[in-house]
Amino acid sequence: MKKETGSSNLAISREKMVELLNEDLSREYQAIIAYTVYSQVMKGAAYTDIARELEKHASEELDHAIKIAKQVDYFGGMPSVTPKPVKTSEDPKEMLRADLENERETIAHYRLRIRQAEAMEEFALSETLRGIIVQEQDHEMDLCDALGIDVPKPKGA
Repeated sequence: MKKETGSSNLAISREKMVELLNEDLSREYQAIIAYTVYSQVMKGAAYTDIARELEKHASEELDHAIKIAKQVDYFGGMPSVTPKPVKTSEDPKEMLRADLENERETIAHYRLRIRQAEAMEEFALSETLRGIIVQEQDHEMDLCDALGIDVPKPKGA
């Protein structure tokens, strides 16, 4: 008996999960690079605290990458070594908006990945992803605060 009607189309192979987790890993690498660079190139008193927070985010994203790489290995795959492209800009607000968009995309992917993991009955993976998504949503809230905007509705909602 299925828990929900659409859960059968969430069931994927272990190989497909490796592929998807590697895409997630590439997004984590992108975030590490972006937060590292942005935290160092933002200038001015208005961005001092924000830059410090971005440094913290970079460290948290590295922790996420390690957790995702561990899951890829668990599923029998080789963790990706290639980041998604990183947008750069001279404008701090543009950098923050790029980070926000990346966080929103990452959160949307992790929400789906959690449902896929549960359809596979890989509950340890879904719990790992839940822990990661909590921090990703904190990053999203921090970026919205820095931009002076409300947190937008979730992607796909």
